Amino acid sequence: MIAYITVSGMILAFSAALSWKFFQLAKAPRDMALRAVTLCLISAACSFVLAIPPFAGVIGSLGGPGAPRLVQNLLVLSMVYWLMCFYLYSAAADTASGNRRARREATLLAIAAIALTVTTAAAAGHDKGGNFRGANVHDPALAAFYLTANLYLVYALSMALLWTCAYARASQRPLATGLWLVAVSIGAMATSCAIRTVLTALLWQGRTVPPTVTLVSSLIIAIAVPLFLVGVSYPGVATRIAAERLRRQHRQMYRRLGPLWELLNEAFPEHTLDRTPTKQWRERLIPLGMHRRYYRRVIECRDGLVRISPLLAPAQQAQQDKSRWADDLADQLCTALHREQPRPASAQAVAVAMPSVQSLEDDARQLAELSDAVRRRVLAGSHQID
Repeated sequence: MIAYITVSGMILAFSAALSWKFFQLAKAPRDMALRAVTLCLISAACSFVLAIPPFAGVIGSLGGPGAPRLVQNLLVLSMVYWLMCFYLYSAAADTASGNRRARREATLLAIAAIALTVTTAAAAGHDKGGNFRGANVHDPALAAFYLTANLYLVYALSMALLWTCAYARASQRPLATGLWLVAVSIGAMATSCAIRTVLTALLWQGRTVPPTVTLVSSLIIAIAVPLFLVGVSYPGVATRIAAERLRRQHRQMYRRLGPLWELLNEAFPEHTLDRTPTKQWRERLIPLGMHRRYYRRVIECRDGLVRISPLLAPAQQAQQDKSRWADDLADQLCTALHREQPRPASAQAVAVAMPSVQSLEDDARQLAELSDAVRRRVLAGSHQID
């Protein structure tokens, strides 16, 4: 049961991470660094899935007992290669130089892959399959197989670890947090591969190794892979959470500004900003739609206050530092807007409900306080807004 939950959780984690990377890649298909990360995750996911007994059994029946091990290790080598390519493309001055460095690393990968294939074929007559803990590492072919795989992994992971730490030190959160998680996972994987390299050499020479050491190296890998997924996905997830938090705040402020906007929009409909013709349900589904409506409402409220400001009492405008400034200004605003005489459009505008810090968000909060006062006044029945 625990194994089933673990496998299911890993498949969901890989699916979520890959879905996010596919979404990013669709928006930037020419981004070679992003493409390398996506291929890295694809290789990792395939390596994990094909190691599950049903799939490993099919591969073993087609290619022999050592085929599942060969396929899984080739995919792991591909994973770390594409991880290196991410840094190669990120640090390259242009795509051409990144491609040249990636081709050089691909040559080393090809040599390792050929060596793994040859050693697997050499051990085919007496290979019983299984993973590192179950393999007969006393066999020279299998010992060469694991030495080749682990040495390449130690090299590639060590290079990736150095680049990851350098980028993490130069980055800011949330990217830095994700990179440090990736660095920890890569360091753990490199440590496990180094342990396995030493164990392989000792077993090949006929030494005895405590089973606990082999188990520990496997546990390190089992922990490092999910941590790697978390680190790769963390910056994007954190950014989306922050964006959704901002969207929720803007939605709340948009609703708070409603009473003030309705009051001013009824009096000065000509200040309504032009809206691109679109269906309301479509605009609500667009991620930036809420932000556009929010900013538009803030601007329309401010334009309306500028228009009505000559009719407000200057003596009361100076009292905005008091707790009742919003209620006093709401009373003046409602009274001025419900006068019957024409409102002068060319009078000198004065500052009304201005924040102490000049920023759009502070301006919106100041307008929201005034809008809350208008709502209270309307609910109290002092004035009716038609």
